[in-house]
Amino acid sequence: MNSRQTTALAIPALVLLLAVTGGAADYEVPRDRSAREILPNTPLKGVGYRVNDVVASDGYTDRWSVASDHGSFDANGDGALRKLLVEIQAIGELKKTSKTKAFAKGLAGSAKAPVSFVTSLVTHPVDTVSGVPKGAWDVVENVSVSATESKNPAEDSRMAQALKMSSYKRDIAAKLDVDVYSSNKELQKNLNSVAWAATVGDWAFSAAMLPAGVGGSVVSNVRLANSFKNVLTQEPPQRLRIINDEKMTAMGIGEDLRKKFLDHQQFTPRHMTIICANLERLTGVAGRDAFLTVALTAQDETQANFYMAMAQVLRGYHETVAPLTALTPVNRIVVAQTKTGQALLALPVDRLMWLDRIDTVSAKLKSEYNPAGFSGKFDLWITGTATPAAKQELAARGFTVTDSAGTRVEVVD
Repeated sequence: MNSRQTTALAIPALVLLLAVTGGAADYEVPRDRSAREILPNTPLKGVGYRVNDVVASDGYTDRWSVASDHGSFDANGDGALRKLLVEIQAIGELKKTSKTKAFAKGLAGSAKAPVSFVTSLVTHPVDTVSGVPKGAWDVVENVSVSATESKNPAEDSRMAQALKMSSYKRDIAAKLDVDVYSSNKELQKNLNSVAWAATVGDWAFSAAMLPAGVGGSVVSNVRLANSFKNVLTQEPPQRLRIINDEKMTAMGIGEDLRKKFLDHQQFTPRHMTIICANLERLTGVAGRDAFLTVALTAQDETQANFYMAMAQVLRGYHETVAPLTALTPVNRIVVAQTKTGQALLALPVDRLMWLDRIDTVSAKLKSEYNPAGFSGKFDLWITGTATPAAKQELAARGFTVTDSAGTRVEVVD
């Protein structure tokens, strides 16, 4: 999700499957839909925002636009919209906080603060997904570098202030239930401003002063989501990198693949942490390295979200429906084989229609996927909804479609 000025339309999610051509009669045609039709139970107008009722769709991903008191935003996907609406509320609360006496007292202390990048953090748009200008990244987040290594005594306090601000920022984001690594620049600007005031305000401000946020995901069990939230709040990015690397090592993932994944520009520390935590729970499942190899093809934030959700659906199915035995790459997705014979396709899409590409892909899988123990039946789990035509045509090929997978297993946006 990005502001309107920076959003680039993502490649449709299921184009990740195969590049196909051809056509046939009776295919459905993607059309714009009403926001109320798509999300009948979601408030589409609230304090400071209004969701545009016309929602464009490519047949897989809903593309939302939102007008707010803090600017206009676009969101690619229903999950991205849920996340954005919480962020808009958070921006409003942060702006209220910036008008308080505690905030003013905090900024008054900035004149004596040793960190030289304060002005950029508070007054200028951020230029990294982390919300910290590039020149300050290592100072703020690289906990592997000890402040005591500096020969300049001033560096000790500089590092301490920077790390303290990073910690405050994570606490504030957690309190408001927003992603501290969000690409929403308006959110990042306000998070930075309030975190800095808290850092230099001699405890005049604390995260406890903020109202609790309202999460956007509907999940069946929030325990895993809470574990993600806790580690993302407690640990800076460099520590998360170490944790995730250790988890992948324990899974038997090779060093080269681990490094490529951890260095991938489209995955934030949050993406990586959630993906690794879910893959870790696929105990005994072969092909987790294949999943990561496929995930490396992500070309933008929307595709990074796609793979993060895919990992969660695979884990949820493995733990609550049928144990998985192996993950097999098929172009840019994976097919999971189960102990009970059926295969699982986990596809985090908003809308599944009967299109020529779905026809071709399903026919190809039906004819070519045949590992040992396969029953010939596919479970297709999507996070959105499928049309009656799609369900009917796919059922004729042995595909059982399950809608709204995020209400069946735990999936965080």
